[in-house]
Amino acid sequence: MRCIENISIQTLSFLVCLKKIKLMSICLLAPAMTLALSACAQLPSDNNRIESYALKQTDNTMLGQSLAPLLAQHPELSGFNMLSRGLDALAARIALIQHAQRTLDLQYYIWHDDLTGRLLHNRLLDAADRGVRIRLLLDDLDTAGKEDTLFALNAHPNIEIRLYNPFKYRKTRAMDFIVRPFRVNDRMHNKALIPDNQAVIIGGRNIGNEYFSVTKEVAFNDLDVLAAGGVVNDVSASFDQYWNSPLVLSLAAFVPDNQNKEDALQALRLRSAKHLKEAQQSRFSASLKNTRILQYATPSELPITWSRWLFISDDPSKPDANNIASGKFLAPDLKRAFDLTTKDLIIVSPYFVPGDVIKDYLIKKVASGVRVRILTNSLAATDVSMVYAGYMDYRKDLVNGGIELYEFKATQSSEEKQKYGWVGSSHSSLHAKSFAFDERFVFIGSFNLDPRSISLNTEQGVYFESPAFTQTFSQTFDQQILHVAYRLSLDDDDLVWTTVENGNLVHFDKEPDTNWWKRFSTHIMSFIVPESLL
Repeated sequence: MRCIENISIQTLSFLVCLKKIKLMSICLLAPAMTLALSACAQLPSDNNRIESYALKQTDNTMLGQSLAPLLAQHPELSGFNMLSRGLDALAARIALIQHAQRTLDLQYYIWHDDLTGRLLHNRLLDAADRGVRIRLLLDDLDTAGKEDTLFALNAHPNIEIRLYNPFKYRKTRAMDFIVRPFRVNDRMHNKALIPDNQAVIIGGRNIGNEYFSVTKEVAFNDLDVLAAGGVVNDVSASFDQYWNSPLVLSLAAFVPDNQNKEDALQALRLRSAKHLKEAQQSRFSASLKNTRILQYATPSELPITWSRWLFISDDPSKPDANNIASGKFLAPDLKRAFDLTTKDLIIVSPYFVPGDVIKDYLIKKVASGVRVRILTNSLAATDVSMVYAGYMDYRKDLVNGGIELYEFKATQSSEEKQKYGWVGSSHSSLHAKSFAFDERFVFIGSFNLDPRSISLNTEQGVYFESPAFTQTFSQTFDQQILHVAYRLSLDDDDLVWTTVENGNLVHFDKEPDTNWWKRFSTHIMSFIVPESLL
């Protein structure tokens, strides 16, 4: 594997006190046992499933021929292009699907049944009709209510869908959380799109309007990277490992016996054609056509950073692991990059629950001379208040320890939206997951710095060298951060939130843009929610 190999210093335990807590309320034990004994639901057999793997001989595809001269000029390196704007990220996905000629592999945690989700379904159907082999791997948590569409897609002879860690109770999925709560709590959080085994998009975005700024409501500020070169083989190998994992079942195993595949597929085609027309007539269609990413004829024309890299991914068997050790799991391998940092560390994590171990580790980094900046969601901006409840008790210690702690705003003025371009809707939430090290290296992926990403979810990401991006990111962070976020400080022992509004510094003595009930209920949750499940 071509990768950065100089990050092999001894890794200290980064996971103490973050193991899974396998607790169940005593009041739930009796009914859960009764249900478990009486229930007859079982996962179906998947005897007809056939192992399959990424196609290797794809250099003669349009993507392969387009990228070949660049890859020849940069042997042993991979190329990376940042996708920070939502519409660029959507346009890149559409373009790669439309460029694919032989194979498409897609792996996602969430795929919404909305404008963008339906548009990409349409593009997949079109690719399958061209003869492209499509493998779609979805986490089963988000498939409820979408089975008819998925069954119809799966009916296409060139499309196969598989589910990670599927639910036994298909109609009443809450039963799984009662009967086997710890198994269904383990989810696949990975996100990847791989056309012709020649390029890949990985990062933080799921498939849905809010991830691509195609909404007037909540928009997620997110980050992906479009990559080519040897890193693609690494991501494909990881995809194959998941695709053929025992924790994955074919969607075909769940299809009703009475389904008429031809009728289902034809009905989907009719719906999909209607959805495509709706997308073409939508308010974002013109903006999509004018995105930066579509101004280039082929991916090879994009501005690309060529670098050594390290792709790291959790093994799909993570739910059954007794310990999270290096070599097969993301967290301890990523820890090495933190250890090597000597000057500057930027953490962008929408869900940030450090625990005492990580909190103390980061404070020690500051004491050793490292500048540490952290950006996470404010209470008003987060879409999961329970996670904020797990984080809030660490704020004072982090600030006292010299860490520059910022919380992303839920709302910005129209002037700030236009000038800084971080969001475009009435309500915003941070969703990007990235880490910058010494203004030289960057990690982009699906990983949050919280117990769930470390111990429960499977995650992936890529670590590579990009001084131009990280230096600009560091400078932009300092220049813009108070316009899009609050900096936390202490007045005596009380937290203060400071930001810029209409050109003036403004201070708050409680979580901004929240009411008393939101603050009160979140504070109560901080006492009762098990931190290891966040």
